[in-house]
Amino acid sequence: MHVPTFRSLVGRQAPHLEVIDTVEETLLDEARQRGVDEVIRHRLQSHLIGLRDRGASVVVCTCSTLGGAAEQLADAVDAPVIRIDRPMAQRAAAIGGRIAVVATVESTLASTRELLAECLAASEHDATLIDASCLDAWPLFESGDISGYLDHIAGHVRRVATGADVIVLAQASMAPAVDQLAGLPVLCSPAIGVEAAVAIATDHPHR
Repeated sequence: MHVPTFRSLVGRQAPHLEVIDTVEETLLDEARQRGVDEVIRHRLQSHLIGLRDRGASVVVCTCSTLGGAAEQLADAVDAPVIRIDRPMAQRAAAIGGRIAVVATVESTLASTRELLAECLAASEHDATLIDASCLDAWPLFESGDISGYLDHIAGHVRRVATGADVIVLAQASMAPAVDQLAGLPVLCSPAIGVEAAVAIATDHPHR
């Protein structure tokens, strides 16, 4: 489901740029089962190198669970690699206060908290991270009930919003729920991440 989302975002922000996609859902499935081990890192690196070899001037990992590993592989790949949620985390850290982290996958909650803590340390802003997981929404996504998945997230966020200064949606798949949350201080990664990627691509011409 991410392919049309990100193609549309790039098309609106930088229609002159070409988008190259690669999708392997099994990487997330396996990472959820046993963590991001060396086997997964090796496979991830192969995908990143493949994208570089196809001419990518910047590679964006849209999976929050795998994003940290993707960033760490940038030197081996010899191309700019960003995790889709880092620009969002940096923006949340700049706001500070009570930051509620909403995730529908357990592995993503941990990686997002770690990323936010890193960004907060760099920003020197005071903040409290609030775990606001919504794990019971994920089975709806897996069953293909995307509408139900997004409705469930939106309802959860409305309940969480009363105790937060900013709400972070930890996964790109959650972004469409923002359409139901007008007026709430919600950040999601796709548009913010694409903006950062476009800036990098502009600074690094086509390979």
